[in-house]
Amino acid sequence: MRRNSSADAPASANSAPSPRGDWSTVKTLLPYLWAYKWRVSLALLFLVGAKLASVGVPLVLKQLIDSMSISPQHPAALMVLPVGILIGYGALRLSTTLFTELREFVFAKVTQRAVRTIALKVFRHLHALSLRFHLNRQTGGMTRDIERGTRGISSLVSYALFSIFPTLLEITLVLIYLSTHYDIWFSVITLVALVTYITFTIAVTEWRTHFRRTMNELDSKASTKAIDSLLNYETVKYFGNEEYEAQRYDEGLQKFEFAAVKSQSSLSLLNTGQSLIIATAVTLILWRATQGVIAGTMSLGDLVLVNTFMIQLYIPLNFLGVLYREIKQSLADMEKLFSLLDQHKEIADTADAVPLSVDHSKGGSIQFAHVDFSYESKRQILFDVDFTIAAGTTTAVVGHSGSGKSTLSRLLFRFYDIQGGAIRIDGQDIRAITQHSLRNAIGIVPQDTVLFNDSIEYNIAYGKPGATRDEVVAAARAAYIHDFIESLPDGYASTVGERGLKLSGGEKQRVAIARTLLKNPSILIFDEATSALDSKSEQMIQAQIKEIAKTRTSLVIAHRLSTIVDAEQILVMDKGRIIERGTHQQLLMLNGAYTQMWERQQNRSDERADDFDDSDVEVSAAYCTAD
Repeated sequence: MRRNSSADAPASANSAPSPRGDWSTVKTLLPYLWAYKWRVSLALLFLVGAKLASVGVPLVLKQLIDSMSISPQHPAALMVLPVGILIGYGALRLSTTLFTELREFVFAKVTQRAVRTIALKVFRHLHALSLRFHLNRQTGGMTRDIERGTRGISSLVSYALFSIFPTLLEITLVLIYLSTHYDIWFSVITLVALVTYITFTIAVTEWRTHFRRTMNELDSKASTKAIDSLLNYETVKYFGNEEYEAQRYDEGLQKFEFAAVKSQSSLSLLNTGQSLIIATAVTLILWRATQGVIAGTMSLGDLVLVNTFMIQLYIPLNFLGVLYREIKQSLADMEKLFSLLDQHKEIADTADAVPLSVDHSKGGSIQFAHVDFSYESKRQILFDVDFTIAAGTTTAVVGHSGSGKSTLSRLLFRFYDIQGGAIRIDGQDIRAITQHSLRNAIGIVPQDTVLFNDSIEYNIAYGKPGATRDEVVAAARAAYIHDFIESLPDGYASTVGERGLKLSGGEKQRVAIARTLLKNPSILIFDEATSALDSKSEQMIQAQIKEIAKTRTSLVIAHRLSTIVDAEQILVMDKGRIIERGTHQQLLMLNGAYTQMWERQQNRSDERADDFDDSDVEVSAAYCTAD
């Protein structure tokens, strides 16, 4: 029975997530922090203790100053009282630092565990996203978003919980004390100044935020260009476009420079306005306090107390703009990080998905049942593709570029979901089984082999994590690459470079073959697996592939028809449809598309042989002339 989905399903599957708000971002973060309830609660208690001690310091200092005004007629009081107050002053100072450090000590694990948990969750989610997402992504920009997002979590917790909240708590305590012990004008001036300061800071910082966002976007774009250029180092060199790449990179840097200058200019405006508000408020407060001392309603200790309160309040407030900006920036960075988690999983296991069941000794039968597929809704790639690969047999697929051959392997791995029909392994629809068990049963040797920037041993062992050295060596021998590896100065510990660039195409392919042999899957896919090998190596590898394919189900995507003449079934594809099928001899007898491809390749082989003979004669003649 054919199953068809809506035409625009592929297009919507990778749609961008809707923008988040700041509170939505915070609500997403809170559960990760609240996982350690007792640590959070204890840290908050230490925070309150530190602020109470901090507010207590000016009060003790006031008592100390006032006590120094005792009349000389009372020498005993003069000796005893200041000593007790001095000890209390020192204890409060110590308590402020002690409680602060205890808060940091208790809360450190909460922050770092939240960063670790979220980063790991994002990493897992990215691997769970479809190939469509990863083909469209910009690696440089995305890695910067992840880096800034995880750093933003630490920054948000540090600034909001350990700077903003303590400052607000201290402001509350100071206002309560001023309103209950002094003229109401002290509280009024302080409150008006604080409201003006905070309003001005938030308004200007909000205005500046788009400068920071622009800087981040330009920074990500410049980073993307730089990384993309370095990853394609050889291509840049081939075309001599070093200066062109430098100009492209500099264009991004110029735009970033312009945005950074505007951001710094607006920061200067913010700092100047803050300083003006603070200076005005402190001047008015000290003026009222001085008037109180002259009138006899306040002591010198009161004057010092009020001044100390203002200093303690305005020192952290002086950084409010920076703190608010960093908090907003952290939220913006976290928004991008969490938006990656919001990316739709186009390919996901169903709730009742079960592991794939395959007889490993025989391989599994593969059935493409009337499959329709399109990467984009406006361009269909496969049309009613229908074929079966019997367990333990080899089926080859040939056709011109763009005919849909490689798409078959991607669908078999379930990198995409089909729009019509079904794909089954041993009668099990691959949409009803777990992706992990599906991909664990299939091994592939791709035409374009990409390796990790690690040792050769690591890249071979990647086919079976935890494999012993003997197993790795056995796989390398089977792929005829062991002798080459041993000839290297560092042997199996030799690094292959970024994407394996230190190895030739043939060496990379043999590493890929060794990796797949080590995996020992039930189903094998060879996507022109020997295209980069010389004739001698190709013959040896082909013999090895035939040997291991005897007990495996194999799908071979081929361009050179000479490599698949022994296949039990050959499918000829054109424009997403199977136009011919049969064995090599049966297809030649049809005298159709396969026969034409075979004759063209045979003619090219003959021409190459003739060219070789001619060049050999020319070389011999050259040596004769020299003699």
